[in-house]
Amino acid sequence: MKIYNLCEQDSLVAQYMSELRDKNIQQDRMRFRTNVKRLGQICAYEISKHLHFADTETQTPLAVANTRTLADKVVLATVMRAGLPFHEGMLSYLDNAENAFVSAYRKYREGSDEFDIFTEYLASPSIEGKTLIIADPMLATGRSMAVAYEALLAKGTPAHIHVVSVIASDQAIEYVKENFPSDKTTVWTCDLDHTLNAHSYIVPGLGDAGDLLYGIKE
Repeated sequence: MKIYNLCEQDSLVAQYMSELRDKNIQQDRMRFRTNVKRLGQICAYEISKHLHFADTETQTPLAVANTRTLADKVVLATVMRAGLPFHEGMLSYLDNAENAFVSAYRKYREGSDEFDIFTEYLASPSIEGKTLIIADPMLATGRSMAVAYEALLAKGTPAHIHVVSVIASDQAIEYVKENFPSDKTTVWTCDLDHTLNAHSYIVPGLGDAGDLLYGIKE
């Protein structure tokens, strides 16, 4: 299983990540959403380098040009709600992709920091034999991603899976390695943090992505 951390090399990813983490800049919710979309676009571009393309001919106003076009059938799957602007960014580049959405949420056990992951909603085309790109901005424990993937398997078996996040933890990377098929899974993250706190939030992370994107939930 190949792991790509896009912050290992300097690029605009580092600038956008710095702004996403900054608690003062975070007060501008529109800017926060825009930066998440931008990272989705960059991730889609980087992933596209690992997809299959086919030779084709394109008629220009003057002659026929030999060109290359995407050959893979792609399904973009997103864990709601925090994944929506990340999804929108990727879809703006992979604009012919089919789309899937899964709701996944934590339910804490009473008087405990322990929690279970539940899904209540799934809308997906067939993923049989297709390239599945499944995104969740905060890959903290990896459990929500794994639960979402298990739900999507009701729609078929993908040819390859790309797991994509804005920030991932070391623990989540290990969980993905244990729960996704290693021979056909690639993990992409814009940055990697090494610690989870008692509530299983990524540290230093950036806080609750969903709340920063859309407002505090009750």
